Amino acid sequence: MKLVDLSQPISHLTPPWPTYEPLQIKFFKRLAPNGANGQLLTHSNHVGTHLDGPLHFCTHGKDIASLPLNGYLYGPGVVVDLSDIAEDYGIYTSKDIEERVEVKEGDILIINTGYHKYAWDQKDADEVRYMVRHPGPTMEFADWCIKKKIKWLGVDCGSADHPMNTKIRDWMPGEAKKSDEFLKKKYGKGLDDFFPPDHYQLMHIKLFPLDIIHAENLGGEIDTILNKRTTIGCFPWKFVGGESCICRIVAFEE
Repeated sequence: MKLVDLSQPISHLTPPWPTYEPLQIKFFKRLAPNGANGQLLTHSNHVGTHLDGPLHFCTHGKDIASLPLNGYLYGPGVVVDLSDIAEDYGIYTSKDIEERVEVKEGDILIINTGYHKYAWDQKDADEVRYMVRHPGPTMEFADWCIKKKIKWLGVDCGSADHPMNTKIRDWMPGEAKKSDEFLKKKYGKGLDDFFPPDHYQLMHIKLFPLDIIHAENLGGEIDTILNKRTTIGCFPWKFVGGESCICRIVAFEE
């Protein structure tokens, strides 16, 4: 069994999702005089590779501790490579997925947009492109996830939602304008057409009540396991009351 690590390294340098608390770390004791090192950490649950739990966007949603390991967090799935079509502000669809891999009912789905190459730990690091310009899906894709009974998804960028279908659209009007212009030029439709108000953060708001959640900020060795069926595991804390959690994500190749 070969373990393929799909996790991004984490440190005080890892950018959290915009406006969220970054990782802060300090030693509260050192080897001298008591013989042990100890550290204190402060962070949000949305920094580095992390699993968004149902409770993150759903008041009655499950906490992280309530998510079963066998048959849910760990199980059969597929890693799909969309990096050949990925572009700033782009849209991907279920058709793009199924043209490249076979997705079975109840699968775990990992999406490689290629934007992990802009993550903080890479030589081409670009935090704005990673968080603000990565491609994302529309309601068509969310409906497909429901039809396929996807267990959970993972993406190698800042969010499973298109960044212009999040608060980033309001926070960065210059980026929203560029995105609107790009979409109109390529598709003949703008942001308001792709993402009307009732579709806001559809990958969270529509899917989380159904326990179709997702992990964000994947990376690691993802480029070594593209367009393959495999067994995938997500390993957060057994976090009672946790709305989300930093985690380790691994593909298990026989």
